[in-house]
Amino acid sequence: MTSTQILLMLAGLFGGLAFFLYGMSIMSSGLERTAGGGLERTLKKVTERPVISFFLGAGVTIAIQSSSAMTVMLVGLVNSGIVNFSNTFGIIMGSNVGTTLTAWLLSLAGISGDNFFITLLKPMTFSPILAFVGIIMRMIAKKESKKNVGAILLGFAILMTGMDMMSESMSSIQEMESFSSLLTAFASPIVALLISTLFTSVIQSSAATIGIVQALALTGSITYQMAIPLVLGANIGTCITALLSSFGTNKSAKRVVAMHIYVNTIGSIVCLIGLYIVGFVAPNVVTAQVSMLGVAVIHTLFNLINTIMLIPFRKGVIRLCEITVPDGKEKTHTVFLDERLFNNTPLAISECHRLAVEMAETSREALLTSIKLVKDYNSEKAEYVRVTENLIDKYEDKLGTYLVRISNNDLSESESHAVARLIHSIGDFERIGDHALNICKVSEEINEKKINFSSQALSEIDVITSAVIEILNLTVDSFVTDDADGASHVEPLEQVIDKLKSELKARHVKRLQNGECTIELGFIFTDLLTNYERVSDHCSNVAVYTMQLGSDMLDAHKYLHKLKSSSNGRFIDEFNMYDKKYSI
Repeated sequence: MTSTQILLMLAGLFGGLAFFLYGMSIMSSGLERTAGGGLERTLKKVTERPVISFFLGAGVTIAIQSSSAMTVMLVGLVNSGIVNFSNTFGIIMGSNVGTTLTAWLLSLAGISGDNFFITLLKPMTFSPILAFVGIIMRMIAKKESKKNVGAILLGFAILMTGMDMMSESMSSIQEMESFSSLLTAFASPIVALLISTLFTSVIQSSAATIGIVQALALTGSITYQMAIPLVLGANIGTCITALLSSFGTNKSAKRVVAMHIYVNTIGSIVCLIGLYIVGFVAPNVVTAQVSMLGVAVIHTLFNLINTIMLIPFRKGVIRLCEITVPDGKEKTHTVFLDERLFNNTPLAISECHRLAVEMAETSREALLTSIKLVKDYNSEKAEYVRVTENLIDKYEDKLGTYLVRISNNDLSESESHAVARLIHSIGDFERIGDHALNICKVSEEINEKKINFSSQALSEIDVITSAVIEILNLTVDSFVTDDADGASHVEPLEQVIDKLKSELKARHVKRLQNGECTIELGFIFTDLLTNYERVSDHCSNVAVYTMQLGSDMLDAHKYLHKLKSSSNGRFIDEFNMYDKKYSI
C-alpha cells in the first residue's frame, strides 16, 4: 500500500470511530431525556435480591445504551446515600448484559444477500432514512418528547455511519504488511485482552471496541481465539470511566467501582482459562472464523455466564470490595447533591425534586412544632426548631445553587419549567422555616414574661391556627405528590386567613381601646398573626407553582389574578366554605 492509501485508511478508521462515539453520545442523551426522572425512580427500587436488581440494571442500561453512564450514575446515587452499596451487585451485572444490545444492532451490518427484505435490514439502507426523519423531527417538532425521539434516530444513524466507515477501512487494512503482525499479536489471548483493555480505557467506550472487533470480523481474518479476549478486554477497560468518576467520593461509592472491576476481571480470567482448555481439547473450534453476529453472541454469553457464575458468591464479592476499600476514619457527612448526577439532567432534576420534598416535609415539621410551643413551651422542642431552621437554610442554599447550575444546561421546555418551579418553591419553604423560628421566639417571650392571653384571644388564636395548619398540610401534600387539584384548595383558604388576620387585628384594637389588653401583649398577638398570614402567603405561592405544572406559564401573580377573576364559581364556593369553617 502507498502512503496515501494508508493515510486514507487511517482517516476512515478514526473518522468512523469519531462518528460512532458521537452518534452513541447523541443517542444515549436522547434515550436519557426520554426516560426522564424515571431512571432514578427505577434505581431506587433496587433490592437485596440480585435477580430483581439484575433486571432493573439491564432495563435502565438498555434505555440509555451505556453501561459506563449507568455505573457513573450508580456511583453518584451511592455517594448520595440513595442506594445502598450492598444492593448494587445485581444492577451492575444487569448493566453489563443490557449494554450488549448495541453489538446486536451493529451485527445487522453483517447481513448479506440481494433479497429485497434482507437489503432493507442492512443499516446503510435504513440509516439515511432514519437520519432524515430524525433531523426533520428535531427541526419542526414542538413537543420535546418528539425532539428526543428525533435525536435517538439521528444518533443511531450517525453511529451506524461510523460503523460502516470503520468496516470500509478494515477491508483495506488487510493489504497492509503490518496487518499480519497485528493478527499474530491477537493470536495470543493474553496480549489481545491487554490491548483491548488499554484501547477501551483510552476511548472509554466498550461499544466502540466491540464495534471495531465486529468490523474486523467482516474481513474474515479473525477467529474466536482472537475475538473472545478482545471482547473480554472491552468489558474490563470500560471500568475506567467509573474509576475516574469515583475520585472525591465516599467509601461506599468507591466500593461500587471496585465491584465493577472485580466482576468483570474475575469473569474474564475464568473465561480466558476456559478458552485455553477448549483450545487444547478442540482447537478447531477456537480457530474458526468469527462473524459480526458471533461477536455479539460472545459479548452477551460472557456477561450472562459471568452473572450466573457470580450470583452464588455475591456476598464474597461484596466482602472483597469492603476489604479493598476499608472503612478507615472517614468522617460521616451528608451529600446533598452528587456532582456525578449533574450531567444527567433528568436525573439531576428528579434528585432535586426529591430533596425539595424532604425540605418541604422538614419545613412543615418545624412550623407544626413551633405552633405547639405557643400554648405548651418546651426548651428542647424550641432548640429543635432552631436546628431545623438551619437545616432548611442549608437545603435552600445547596438546592438553589445546584438548580441555577442546571438552568445553564441545554434544557427542554418541560425541564426548564420544572427547574423554575423548584427554585421558586424552595425559596418559599425556606421562608416558612424562618417564620417557624419567629413563632418559636414569640412562644419564648410568652413563656419568659409569663404572659396570659384572654379567653377570647385564645379562642381567636385557635381558629386561625387551625386554618394555618390546614393550609400548610394542603400545600406540602400537593407539592409532594404533584397534585394540582389538591393545590387548588389552597388559595381560597389563604384568602380566608387574610380576612381572619384583619378581623382579629380589628378585635385586638377594640380590646386595647376598652382596656381589656395591654400594649405588650398586643405586640406579641400581632407578631403571631403576621407570621401566620405570611406563612399562608408562601403556601399560596407554592400551591400556584404546583397548579401550573401542566401549563407553560410560571407567574404566580398572573395566575392568581386569573384564578380569582374566574367566572366558574368554584373559587367563590370554596372561599365561602372555608369562611364558614373558620368563622369567629
